[in-house]
Amino acid sequence: MCCSFGKMSGHDQLVLCLCELTRLLWKLLLPLVVLVLLLVAVAVLLVLAVRFWLQSSRSARRARDGRPTVAFFHPYCNAGGGGERVLWCAIRALQSRYVDINFVVYTGDLGVTGQQILDGARRRFNIVLPRPVQFVFLRHRLLVEPSLFPHFTLLGQSVGSIFLGWEALMEFVPDLYIDSMGFAFTLPLFRYLGGCSVGSYVHYPTISTDMLSVVRERNPRFNNADYVSNSLFLSAFKVVYYCLLALLYGMAGSCSDLVMVNSSWTLDHILSLWRAPNRTSVVYPPCDVSAFLDVPLEEDGDRKCHSIVSIGQFRPEKDHRLQIRAFKKVLDRGRAGPLKLVLIGGCRNQEDEDRVLMLRGLCQELGVADRVEFKLNVPFEELKRELGDATIGLHTMWNEHFGIGIVECMAAGKIILAHKSGGPKMDIVVPFEGGQTGFLADDEDSYAEAVERILALPPAARLLIRSNARQSVARFSDQEFEACFLAAMEPLMGTLER
Repeated sequence: MCCSFGKMSGHDQLVLCLCELTRLLWKLLLPLVVLVLLLVAVAVLLVLAVRFWLQSSRSARRARDGRPTVAFFHPYCNAGGGGERVLWCAIRALQSRYVDINFVVYTGDLGVTGQQILDGARRRFNIVLPRPVQFVFLRHRLLVEPSLFPHFTLLGQSVGSIFLGWEALMEFVPDLYIDSMGFAFTLPLFRYLGGCSVGSYVHYPTISTDMLSVVRERNPRFNNADYVSNSLFLSAFKVVYYCLLALLYGMAGSCSDLVMVNSSWTLDHILSLWRAPNRTSVVYPPCDVSAFLDVPLEEDGDRKCHSIVSIGQFRPEKDHRLQIRAFKKVLDRGRAGPLKLVLIGGCRNQEDEDRVLMLRGLCQELGVADRVEFKLNVPFEELKRELGDATIGLHTMWNEHFGIGIVECMAAGKIILAHKSGGPKMDIVVPFEGGQTGFLADDEDSYAEAVERILALPPAARLLIRSNARQSVARFSDQEFEACFLAAMEPLMGTLER
């Protein structure tokens, strides 16, 4: 092609060759560009068609019901954790204020009926809704189970939540969608495809700058395995992975019309990731403070055996292993007297139940099985009885976003010993009118030393700390939550057409 230009100079021949090559590439690329544009146009039309169909479905439902609907996305609504307490208190508050609005809960709890779920909320949290809610049962909750993704768990769960959100949207199209469990990647789905107003209550960011720091510093944690922290290459790769995920997470979260977070610690991270300060506010989670005020507040010097109680779901991040090892260290030192440890919590699935078996095995291994009791999925009254018998409330989760179990212990007049990080450090175990409200620790030795120090205090000194603690947690009551939650939700609720 370029060799037939006779006596042209080498420079001219090169220019002509480049021109011919450019024409050839353009002829090849033009159909590809047209094809890409055509595919994009088809995709846009498909999205618009789906959006139109979903909105038509919502309009038909609105015409049939004669009222708008608010839906909460909470695939584990039958679990017994603090997140579920927020869900039921939020629905109770909205039902009491807005009597002409329907409420729906998307759940993946297929083994129970809606009434059984409501009975569980009453039994565990002492919460009764003013009127029934509609449950939409999702068949593919497995897609957000961490056990399905042994590697790249956060990414797998995030992608899985999109598919689970799609199933929810296909089953029911609400007017207002609230993600109350932290699946931020469902927000764009309901906003842009469903045409819904969207809000979120964030208990814990999917990814945080603290998680990035752990990987950068190559510290082993429950979510940073030893083989990763010991490898410079794997640690660098994980940092890049986390950074990309944080970028996507921020983009998804920024779609929310309203953002509520449960603590100052969560607020800092969500502001840095979602960058929506004008739409974000702190709404402390509801703690049934009043239900624990009838636990007697009196000196405990005559107790023959002191009890340490831990309240929290049996999840890896709760670090029950640290509790058991610290308890073992206290017993080995022999300075605390007769002592027992009671672990109270809920099991969401088989993985949690297997974790309890592992913890029981650890107790056997350390020789403390006769001093450690496990109380699983206990009714509310039994929880109160255990707290009434306890001296110390124990918490060991690093960077706990808030800590409802901590507040419950303090409301019951127990001396709290919590992890020196996150919400407990920033919001809960803080001085009240200049007085001490509890203790903080961060490793086996500091926990063991704190237990010994608490038990060595005169009963009158312990009573003063317990009294301060009980008075300080009034700001976390159900009433305070309802007032703050309703105030935060008012702009979104106002968008619903009556």
